[in-house]
Amino acid sequence: MMKHSEVKHQHHSLFLEVCSHNEEPRLPLHTSISLFLLSYCECKSFKVFLVSTKPASSSHQSLRRIRLPEGLDVSDIQLEDLPQLVRGCRLPAVLDETGMLCRAGLAVVLRHIINKTLEADPSRNDVSALLGFKKTCLKACAEVSKWTRLCEIGIPSAVEEHLRNPTDQYQQLPLSILTLERRLAEPVKVHNDDKIRRQKLQEQRRNEKNESPEGQGDPDSESKPGQPPQVSEGLELRAALAKLSVDSIPASTTRESSEIRKVKTTDLPPLEHVFAEGLYFTLTDVVLLPCIYQYACSLQAHAASTLHQLPHLLRWYGRVQEVPGVLRAAEACGMALSIPHLPTSGLPGPSAENNPASLLEQDEGQEMTTQLPFVGGPRPTMTKLQENGIEAVFAPHPCPAWALPWDSLPGAINPIEGKMSNIRAVRKRQQLNNLVAMVTELAKPGYTVVDFCSGTGHVGIVLAHTLPDCQIILIENKEESLVRAQSRSTELGLKNIGFIQANLDYFTGPFQIGVALHACGVATDMVMEHCVQAGAAFVISPCCYGFVQNAIKFTFPKSKRFRETLTYKEHMILCRFADQTAGQLPPDRRLIGKQCMGLVDLDRSWAAETHGYSVQVMTMEPESCSPKNNMLVGRHKSGLEVGASQLEALVHN
Repeated sequence: MMKHSEVKHQHHSLFLEVCSHNEEPRLPLHTSISLFLLSYCECKSFKVFLVSTKPASSSHQSLRRIRLPEGLDVSDIQLEDLPQLVRGCRLPAVLDETGMLCRAGLAVVLRHIINKTLEADPSRNDVSALLGFKKTCLKACAEVSKWTRLCEIGIPSAVEEHLRNPTDQYQQLPLSILTLERRLAEPVKVHNDDKIRRQKLQEQRRNEKNESPEGQGDPDSESKPGQPPQVSEGLELRAALAKLSVDSIPASTTRESSEIRKVKTTDLPPLEHVFAEGLYFTLTDVVLLPCIYQYACSLQAHAASTLHQLPHLLRWYGRVQEVPGVLRAAEACGMALSIPHLPTSGLPGPSAENNPASLLEQDEGQEMTTQLPFVGGPRPTMTKLQENGIEAVFAPHPCPAWALPWDSLPGAINPIEGKMSNIRAVRKRQQLNNLVAMVTELAKPGYTVVDFCSGTGHVGIVLAHTLPDCQIILIENKEESLVRAQSRSTELGLKNIGFIQANLDYFTGPFQIGVALHACGVATDMVMEHCVQAGAAFVISPCCYGFVQNAIKFTFPKSKRFRETLTYKEHMILCRFADQTAGQLPPDRRLIGKQCMGLVDLDRSWAAETHGYSVQVMTMEPESCSPKNNMLVGRHKSGLEVGASQLEALVHN
């Protein structure tokens, strides 16, 4: 059995979960998906550790019975032997060669596998294509992206639940599976769809004249019995496979006629889904394939008639198997792919009637920025709150003059990076003074402090230097920012710091203080929730109030008193005007914006107080350090015993 001290020196260590069913080892879907991608990419850049909760003596023997791709360097490891950073995360997870940077969560790990494959072999265009247009496939985190949440969490969880209790679920399809079916029924929009749609129109008119070119197939040919119809899919499939440089199925290069070029875009035929995100095979298809494989096998064996409700999913399932490398990778992972055989001939084709609009937003960017139409101003809402005894209250700052000794600190700690102006750097230092002062008040030796949404590490690196007796963990979803933070930390020689690239939900480790500087929109609420669940104190500076809206985990207003007074629309008006605090605005308008900020944060603080917290909403000093200068400081009432001497030392330091 390999211990965590040995793991730390491996180049890149990939940790995958192994569970058991009826005393037999079984690979959860997140593990199966990771292994399938390793096999598809033919990636050898990782030492793979299978993490088992069973006793070491029994797990080593039983793991040998699991089918794994050949060529991988695989070992088993016990849960208690995991490195500390990995132990605080949900699997799958990757630990880098330093042992200080952990990447956790399915989408983050899969994207890292792709990047490591391309580092080793930049010519792998098929692997590069998995990241999709602009390399953003599954990059948006599951907390805010409905599509990422469906693929990364919803469908794997639904299939896992189905496999655990199959007899109860054969006739009623999971909502996540139906959502994917509806998504696959929708027309596709891609960045160059005008050209492809004109080619499709030209093919349709040629086929009407019975002039289909040899080898391209007749889009109106009959379907095979028991299979989804193949209507109008020839061009889309050729375009998709051509993207993967499949020489045997070239893309059409025939220039459309002048008659076709004159057709209005609105009159062009829609493109049908070939793969999950549209025309092209991406990482999303890699995630879905092991899930749908196991689900389809279960339905085929016990309730084959149910498959009739999933015509578009079955069509997708067949198309994925035509992608070069998929069958090879599937076989290596013990997946015997095939098209499910249906007992009766014919499946319903796509139509607007039996395929309602998807429950997902087509443009993921809309999920964070979409706002309700503006209705009225903030004064009626603020008056309504006042009439019910609710007004913004700002607690006094306990140490407004406290500041870090910036002139004597190492240069790498100063927030002067890239193109940051001197004025902005001064303001950033002022913001850090406020957060570090509050964390210093709360911290005790041995505490773990987590810098959520850490960016390039302005807060976390200062804390690691200022609090050498505490462990500091930086959590950030953007890899580029976290790598830069790690580089700054290495330059400073910090030893009490760790880095986790993950969504908040994938961090499960214990900590005593959570901090976040300018957590955007509902990110503030996500950090607060994480701290409350851990019983940890928090110091949070909110930002981007205009992006606050009902999300997967939160509905607004959050507290009972606000819900009894305001509607959701009225609360969103407060959020909208809370963003109007910029220095160039008139003073009276900035004052209203500040009051709206205070009210939104008062609602947040009251919601936390129902969980036994004492929360103060205060203003950073000086107020000019940021238009978003609110600060929420909360601690559980059971941990309020802060020594008077500690606070006094902080104030006079």
